[in-house]
Amino acid sequence: MKEKKLTMKDIAQMAGVGKTTVSRYFNGGYVKDETREKIKKIIDKYHYQPNTFAQSLKAKETKIIGIIAPTLTSTTSSRMMSSLDLYLKKEGYTPLIINTNHNQLEELRAIEKMWRMNVDGIVLVATELTMAHRTLAKKIDVPFVVLGQKMDDGISIINDDYEAGYEVGIYAAKMNHHHIVYLGVNGKDEAVGYTRKKGVLDGLKEKGIEQVKTVETDFTFENTRKVVRGLIKRELPSLIICATDNIALATFKELKEANIKVPETVSLIGFGGYETSQLITPTLCTIRFDNEQAGMITGQTLIKLIKNENVEATQKIHYQFIKGASVFLQQ
Repeated sequence: MKEKKLTMKDIAQMAGVGKTTVSRYFNGGYVKDETREKIKKIIDKYHYQPNTFAQSLKAKETKIIGIIAPTLTSTTSSRMMSSLDLYLKKEGYTPLIINTNHNQLEELRAIEKMWRMNVDGIVLVATELTMAHRTLAKKIDVPFVVLGQKMDDGISIINDDYEAGYEVGIYAAKMNHHHIVYLGVNGKDEAVGYTRKKGVLDGLKEKGIEQVKTVETDFTFENTRKVVRGLIKRELPSLIICATDNIALATFKELKEANIKVPETVSLIGFGGYETSQLITPTLCTIRFDNEQAGMITGQTLIKLIKNENVEATQKIHYQFIKGASVFLQQ
């Protein structure tokens, strides 16, 4: 009895991937190294030889890129996505954006949905990466780029949060501040809640300042105002370093309503570099991350992956330190 000839469908089933992935393998398209090795072992084992006609068929391209965003109202996220959207369209791709409203389960569903739609690539604008995210990232077989958080064993575009924080810490110490409060967010957001904070504290420590009070808030304006209201009833630090400009602006508003002068009584530093931070008086001392560059680099990286070109696993976005006028030199 004649042995049945192995097909691309058979290979796909044995490798646990889609037929399009096997097609991409034979046509030199993007396939994860781990998946590529699985397919190769099967081909070698069964001595599979694709016919010339089948090999000439390209894996179908949709020219659609899936973008999953936690919110559409964040200044940072909207700028990154606008830049990414513009770049992808210029390169002939159609971005498809899903807003998950900070719902983690919805975020995971959106990633899988995009994958099932056979998009050419996926971008996740991330605020938190869980084990479920990492497991799913290993499962999907299309180019996947994380923007905003570092993804181990994946491709990430991140702000240089540690160095930015470190520079802020050094500057605060040079301005002779010792009674400092760091107003941050939960460490589940590794970039802002942990790495940025660590940079600030390490910079202060480098200059001999180790006693820094840390207070937790969230990213919202109103909740931050409540936290600051409680803080200034208990104590009045000489400097409040805020994890974001939005937190700094909420702090500024609460200080102003309490008739506490900035920077004469309490100095203020933020991160973000929003235009609004330069419209207040005094102008805010802040770090401006290049969100537009982040979006463009994300687009470039994703397209390189689609073309099966090598990319750096982690790329850091540079920043600009804006001194403003909200930090007073302590005597």
